[in-house]
Amino acid sequence: SVHLVESGGGSVQAGESLVLSCTASGKTNNDFCMGWFRQPPGKEREGVAAIYTGDGETYYLDSVKGRFTISGDAVASTMYLQMNNLKPEDTAIYYCAADPVIRKDCSIDNLQLGYWDQGTQVTVSS
Repeated sequence: SVHLVESGGGSVQAGESLVLSCTASGKTNNDFCMGWFRQPPGKEREGVAAIYTGDGETYYLDSVKGRFTISGDAVASTMYLQMNNLKPEDTAIYYCAADPVIRKDCSIDNLQLGYWDQGTQVTVSS
């Protein structure tokens, strides 16, 4: 199995930035589709960003394109989500996830099917 430890999150004003990080341990020798999904208050979970560890291909939710950037450090088994120009609608619990799939099956929509952590709160005030 894979164990994920997430850090970052917090409360900011609209327009500000935050960085989430997530470190994986355990059976991480294979390639994964890794990323974040979130659950806004009173809404369904939605995939936000993903990166395929085999080649670094990235995928984003349309509403965060141009504002969020996902990246990875293979040596440290850590990935990052740089979130710029945050908006109140980005307020949610953010979950780090790792889905052990091949590249063609990597997507933000399937992240919840893999391993994920306890989540971290991101609150954006207007």
